[in-house]
Amino acid sequence: MIGCECAVCRSDDPRDRRTRPSILIEIETPPDETLGSACAASVRSILVDTSTDLRSQALAHGVRRVDAILFTHSHADHILGLDEVRRFNVLQQQPIPFLADAQTLSDLKRTFAYIFSMSTEPAGGIPRLVAFRIGGAFCLGGVEIVPVPLWHGQRPVLGFRVGRFAYLTDCSAIPDASWPLLQGVEVLILDALRRRKHPTHFNVDEALAVVARLSPSRTYFTHMCHDLPHAATCSSLPAGVELAYDGLIVSA
Repeated sequence: MIGCECAVCRSDDPRDRRTRPSILIEIETPPDETLGSACAASVRSILVDTSTDLRSQALAHGVRRVDAILFTHSHADHILGLDEVRRFNVLQQQPIPFLADAQTLSDLKRTFAYIFSMSTEPAGGIPRLVAFRIGGAFCLGGVEIVPVPLWHGQRPVLGFRVGRFAYLTDCSAIPDASWPLLQGVEVLILDALRRRKHPTHFNVDEALAVVARLSPSRTYFTHMCHDLPHAATCSSLPAGVELAYDGLIVSA
């Protein structure tokens, strides 16, 4: 937190040094032919959100490839790194598809008008992207990805389920229709901002109630603010639940 001298902001624990929420899904299993030709089998690395810190995150963690991008929503901390995608265009020598709901697509095209304007001349400094609207489950890299509608305050956003894994960031409520989409999830990454209630994010108690209902084997809380020191918070959580941290690698 800018200008803060609290114990977490001054912590020597590297797990208390948090950049904006984003994940990279790496698909390691061979494509399942039963899913059909609609699955883009060439996709191996799927970035979820282009956080404001994308450049530093990619450098810190050796990210060298992004085959597709999924967006949960269009708030600044989840999209403002989009311009950094141009480096992956150069490395891969091809445009990158990105997928989002209708509102997020509209917001991205307005916020980054210079990328999507027909009058913009193609150049190395402009990301090359291909937009797709999410209207239901879809396939990338030979696996099915299920969008999970959520509420972020009054704003509808998306989480994503991939097999036994689900990523639900920036949410304060799960609609009734979305609970069946999450049944059987074994690894869950879930928003848990702080101890106190918040109008647009789950707090720790609310997140734990979601965990109790879904009973995943492992849960990692994300999008924590500086109210939650990593080590002390983890020691207070139930077995199978802990805080995520930058650079965490999870197998699912």
